[in-house]
Amino acid sequence: MKASEMFELMHGGPDAQGAVPHDFSTNGNACGPCPGALQALQATDASRYPDPHYLRLRERLARLHGVEVCRIVIAASASEFIGRITAAVSQGGGGRVRVPRHGYGDYLRAAKAWHFEIATADSAADLVWCCDPGSPLGQPQEDLMSRIGPLSGGATCVLDLAYEPLRLEGTLALSGAQRDTVWQLWTPNKALGLTGVRAAYAIAPLAAQDMAGRLVRLAPSWPLGAHGVALLEAWAGEAAQRWLAESLATLRAWKAEQRALCESLGWRCFPSVANFFCAEPDAVYTAGRAAALRQAGIQLRDTASFGLPGQVRLGVLPPASQQALQRAWIASRP
Repeated sequence: MKASEMFELMHGGPDAQGAVPHDFSTNGNACGPCPGALQALQATDASRYPDPHYLRLRERLARLHGVEVCRIVIAASASEFIGRITAAVSQGGGGRVRVPRHGYGDYLRAAKAWHFEIATADSAADLVWCCDPGSPLGQPQEDLMSRIGPLSGGATCVLDLAYEPLRLEGTLALSGAQRDTVWQLWTPNKALGLTGVRAAYAIAPLAAQDMAGRLVRLAPSWPLGAHGVALLEAWAGEAAQRWLAESLATLRAWKAEQRALCESLGWRCFPSVANFFCAEPDAVYTAGRAAALRQAGIQLRDTASFGLPGQVRLGVLPPASQQALQRAWIASRP
């Protein structure tokens, strides 16, 4: 990948032309938005600053995860935290990073901004990124447990759990004790079907007080606005967790239908445990083809920027959107 490409923002979702009716390019929970979270957002008083220390919010998140409040670090978004912890590692003298083979581009984008070198092994890295389930493939990260074990004593490991709440099969292959050795990054807006609200938090490892303090010092004042606070407070409540659990059954059914539809079009679908999967269409996914689909209200995520040319990533959507994809794909054939 060229250096100029490294800094190009590549993401699914609306672009300068706006949103489409059937957006398969992002991975939010298509059963959403979560009613309780949406109600909390609508009732938010945006005329006041939130508590700059977010004490009540951090207490709620700590109860949700069964950890001490001091381990909760608030972030404006996953991307903001990625940039901030990369800066913190650099400030501490680190300069080597290890990323998944296919993964979120902001890991490398932040590393390049701080002049990190790519480490050839986890044991040689100062900052190690893991993601389970990973994007774009939606698969568990290979050898996750063995990757965490050989880290050097001063290495910082971050486990991105953006899609853990939307895991449709299996469980995370880490014990509670193993989780306590890594940073856990949570971004509930996807699970709640409210990706337009930016809010995230991280759980610090047990022995990371110095790094946690450094991250707090590097944070801007009020990283979360009132709506971000409302989203995370709703997320930590029983109603939202119950709604999420119920939505997973619907997503499993929709995913099975969507895979079957894609296969009926002649596409090759790849394994996934999350609410999205990658597929190789029966014809080259050209810019012209993408434009024709967009004209028909369909948007897919080209995975070339993930290092997977010739494939697309599809978030699971309801049957009506799946049928729209089928019609548009057939109509766009030369």
